Amino acid sequence: MNNELVNVSITLNGEKVSAEVEPRMLLIHFIRDIMNATGSHIGCDTSQCGNCTILVDGRSTKSCTVLAVHADETEVITVEGIGTTENLHPIQKAFWEEHGLQCGYCTPGAMMASIDFLSQNPDPTDDEIREGLDGIICRCTGYEFIVNAVRSAAKMMNDDSAVKGEV
Repeated sequence: MNNELVNVSITLNGEKVSAEVEPRMLLIHFIRDIMNATGSHIGCDTSQCGNCTILVDGRSTKSCTVLAVHADETEVITVEGIGTTENLHPIQKAFWEEHGLQCGYCTPGAMMASIDFLSQNPDPTDDEIREGLDGIICRCTGYEFIVNAVRSAAKMMNDDSAVKGEV
């Protein structure tokens, strides 16, 4: 067995970072344990719950399914990278305003999956939202408030795009 460490470099929430890691290290552990970005949660270790969902090169990715070495030279965005307390991302604001969380454990993954989903479908129906968030398991909310939050975020994002003149 080869125990040599390998260098992994990613752009994490806008900052270039790198570290020497074991080749078998999962991306979620690289992010949480090595880079100390602990907003993404580990829920099941089997890629079923979606709590560890992040954006890799703009696409929703369950970070417990990706080796850190496979993310080398990618852009990774976690929940810490989407907004600030003073300037919430529309999805954060919508989850807050629409009570799209209860215990909050699935919330980072649900928000990150929602951002990717809304980038592909900016004006979804409720059924499309439910389908788009398939793979995110919430054990507390019953999903209705999450769907409301995603719908609200879509409206905010569409209104913001219209104000900026974007198509």
